[in-house]
Amino acid sequence: MPTPHIEAQKGEIADKILLPGDPLRAKFIAEHFLEDAVQFNNVRGMLGFTGRYKGERISVMGTGMGIPSISIYANELITEYGVKKLIRVGTAGSINPDIHVRDLVIAQAAATTSAIVRNDFPAFDFPQISDFELLDHAYHIAKEMGMAAHVGNVLSSDLFYGGPDGVALGKLGVMAIEMEAAALFYLGAKHRVQTLAIMTISDHILTGEVTTAEERQVTFTDMMKVGLETLIAD
Repeated sequence: MPTPHIEAQKGEIADKILLPGDPLRAKFIAEHFLEDAVQFNNVRGMLGFTGRYKGERISVMGTGMGIPSISIYANELITEYGVKKLIRVGTAGSINPDIHVRDLVIAQAAATTSAIVRNDFPAFDFPQISDFELLDHAYHIAKEMGMAAHVGNVLSSDLFYGGPDGVALGKLGVMAIEMEAAALFYLGAKHRVQTLAIMTISDHILTGEVTTAEERQVTFTDMMKVGLETLIAD
């Protein structure tokens, strides 16, 4: 049965999925990388598609921006549709002088300003970490493809404007700031499924370099290729 936010019937969503924040990025991935893609969702304009990539059944769906939004869709995909591998493919802002615009960041762990984990465990901090198998595959796939890819910590912030001191965080080894990975990693731990986040650096908080909205939507294909290859890796 459909959920409040996903109109797909059971069986219409694969057990492996890419999760861009932008639903138009989901449409781009379906049109350019998947064969025989069929749309399974348009509730609230959050487009979702299922098709085949190199013979394997793969889905892709937008999640919107921020931890509350991705938490809704990831929860429903995991608990109601049986999705087992979920990889976020999105953008992030670099806070490291050695990580440049258009580089890939593969998040090993995600600190967060959100209270999503503290709501469940107020007495301690639970570490939001990615699945090592997916992380290992993604890193080696990116390197084999000759891509500039960095592995380490990110911050999932509740605020796009304002928020934590990026310079101070960068000095502690945090690579970039984004808005969703921590929630996905926490849900992966909670439901015993595999999760990962692969981001393209779209802007540099230290230098002020930025990319256009159109470029972010349709040209950041390296993370899409790595995400798809990781989903089908043995």
